[in-house]
Amino acid sequence: MSEVKIAAATRTEFGKGAARRIRRDAKVPGVLYGHGSDPLHLTLPGHELLLALRTPNVLIALDIDGKANELAIPKAVQRDPLKGFLEHVDLLLVKRGEKVTVEVPVQAEGELAAGGNLLEHVLNALPVEAEATHIPESFTVSVEGLEAGASVLAKDIELPKGTTLAVEGDTVVLQVLAAQAEESAEGEETEAADEVAEV
Repeated sequence: MSEVKIAAATRTEFGKGAARRIRRDAKVPGVLYGHGSDPLHLTLPGHELLLALRTPNVLIALDIDGKANELAIPKAVQRDPLKGFLEHVDLLLVKRGEKVTVEVPVQAEGELAAGGNLLEHVLNALPVEAEATHIPESFTVSVEGLEAGASVLAKDIELPKGTTLAVEGDTVVLQVLAAQAEESAEGEETEAADEVAEV
């Protein structure tokens, strides 16, 4: 996985007004916590952080005030619902070799069997336990030739060495739905609507 170095500064101002001032300076307020230590309030560079967060579960090497170096992974990111800019980030302190539980995105590749069937992502991300410095960026699952009724379980996904499932192996991750079942369901809804209209 990728490791991104970001310079951060501790902050002593809190509240909405302080947060707005930080964001006006193209920076993002954040908090670093974990390992039983007191939460450390930080100010981080907005653009660099935004680029880093494009990688799921990115490992961030924090250079805090030019003296304290800490490793962290993002745990919660708040964005403006309209403009999408970063409002706040929660970072979890980790150590090299330590295992953490994270959700890794699942990507499907390949073509389903002919018939217009639909692929449903029951889980968009798979919960796993992995070393903090070796978190997989994503899992790619082949759905080539799968027919209606077929499913991919958590235990079917190949995990890299040192990574284990954090859910039951029989948990459904992907499943193939029959197209006609979707159509008939829509038809039933239309008929029900017509009956209500007649009443």
